[in-house]
Amino acid sequence: MAKMFIFGLGYTAGRIADALTAKGWQVEATGSNGTIDFGDTDAVRTAVERASHVLSSVPPADESDPVLDAYGDLPGGRWLGYLSSTGVFGDQDGAWVDESAPIGGGRRGARARCDSRWLDAGAHVFRLPGIYGPGRSALERVKEGKAHRIDMPGQVFSRVHVEDIVSGVLAAIETQALAGAYNLADDLPASGNEVTEEACRLLGVPPPPLQTMDEAGLSEMARGFYAENRRVATGKAKRVLGWQPRFPTYREGLRDLMARA
Repeated sequence: MAKMFIFGLGYTAGRIADALTAKGWQVEATGSNGTIDFGDTDAVRTAVERASHVLSSVPPADESDPVLDAYGDLPGGRWLGYLSSTGVFGDQDGAWVDESAPIGGGRRGARARCDSRWLDAGAHVFRLPGIYGPGRSALERVKEGKAHRIDMPGQVFSRVHVEDIVSGVLAAIETQALAGAYNLADDLPASGNEVTEEACRLLGVPPPPLQTMDEAGLSEMARGFYAENRRVATGKAKRVLGWQPRFPTYREGLRDLMARA
């Protein structure tokens, strides 16, 4: 039986775990939904040593990678995966970026350093843009009165449905693809305004007013998000992994989520 150990069983990794379990895998994990305490060194090391595959979704902490710092000395010979961010590319003024683009020039310096460390360790590094899915989408933001439309002409970014992340990670495992970086994103980079407007259309409510960031009262984290403008290319994942997103644009993704509600 194949065995996966996951560091950080959160929103996305939890769905990867569910998909693997449905395929007959044994999955153990740390994190809010896991059964092993990250700080229980003996339990973690024992679980990792008996795993054939290891995946980390743990973000940087204190400018470093908690998993590699604590457990990076474990013997190799197993599949490694890391859920990273397309934020490592920084602002590209709306240009397309693929896996050959340099990283580390943006606000995600710590994430870029962790990304590089996992690549050096021989991992499959999945670079992910804004993640949405059940319970976490523009539909919820509109319903809760938290949706904004920001007046920033030309601002675009990529996003990905959580189920398409799952299929991408499974494709990397099942095809025995070489380690390296893989972008997973949908095929239609778009402004946040377009996504909000589509969610409002589906819900039958008027869109929120167009505002400046100051008028919207955005947090510093949200302001940083709007400070970057790029389109993420996924040709490598499609070519090497045979991956195709089930939800190629936000429109299909939101319609599906609406149908499930």
